[in-house]
Amino acid sequence: MPSKTSHADKVLEATSSASAAARSQVAASWNRSVLKHGLNPDNDRAPELIEESALRERLQAHEQFMMVAAPRLDALYTLVGQSGCAVLLTDAEGVILDQRMSDTDTPTFEVWGLRAGADWSEEREGTNGIGTCLTERRRVIIHQDEHFHARNIGMSCIDAPIFGVNGQIVAALDVSSARADQTEAFNRLIAAQVAQTARAIEEANFRAAFASARIVVAECDDGDSASLLAIDRDDLVVGATREARRAFGLAGTGPLQARPASDILGREDGPTGFERAERAAVIRALARANGNVSEAARQLGVARATLYRRMKRLGLGEN
Repeated sequence: MPSKTSHADKVLEATSSASAAARSQVAASWNRSVLKHGLNPDNDRAPELIEESALRERLQAHEQFMMVAAPRLDALYTLVGQSGCAVLLTDAEGVILDQRMSDTDTPTFEVWGLRAGADWSEEREGTNGIGTCLTERRRVIIHQDEHFHARNIGMSCIDAPIFGVNGQIVAALDVSSARADQTEAFNRLIAAQVAQTARAIEEANFRAAFASARIVVAECDDGDSASLLAIDRDDLVVGATREARRAFGLAGTGPLQARPASDILGREDGPTGFERAERAAVIRALARANGNVSEAARQLGVARATLYRRMKRLGLGEN
């Protein structure tokens, strides 16, 4: 009777294949793990923990972001925690900053290295939900033996990236399960909640960063990405989420050079979702103010003259 192929043999066989990486995203990640990062799938060392002082520095640097994320992590954990899942938030380098897990499951997760301060970058841990999500800048599900290291094949990990106000990845949101009976169908259900929560965190973080600006929401092709513009009181676009940058051809990353909203949104050529959203916001403010333009302007946080210009551009109040 032939011997059963080990997980390490399976991984190494895939990395030696000339076509496996082209056929499978998981195999492509295994390939990076071996050839780029020099990892061994049989290595049973625990994930590296950064020093306490270094963790404190990271927590301090991400303090505002984590405050925004915390209630949304709580809400996600309420949905998945009873099924043996942990909710984890990392920084852009794959270091775990925050976590939600039950007291019963905590010992298991900590043995596996799912704890604050652990480095789950692909460079350190090979193919895994957190590291591969950050490397490939996309949502991933790494189910059990899709992990690179043999010691991690008892886990299922579902992840989504979170992009910051400058269009760069700032975090990964992870739900990990220690259940041996976790199914791929259940993973897909969790993945929808993870994507929705990542979008909510991204949007809330953007709004907090531009608290004094008017936020305009657009329709977008990707329902799991927040598409927002921040417009100041002078009608200049001063911020845009990653999806909005893509939709409007703006710089992919970095601070935006302020530009008139009309130049970006247009009236004939720009995406109609923004104009409809702006028109609806003005109409709602006027309705709440019983047609009083001064009061509506106050509600919108703009000058009265600015609101009159906007109303004219939107064709409101015209006879």
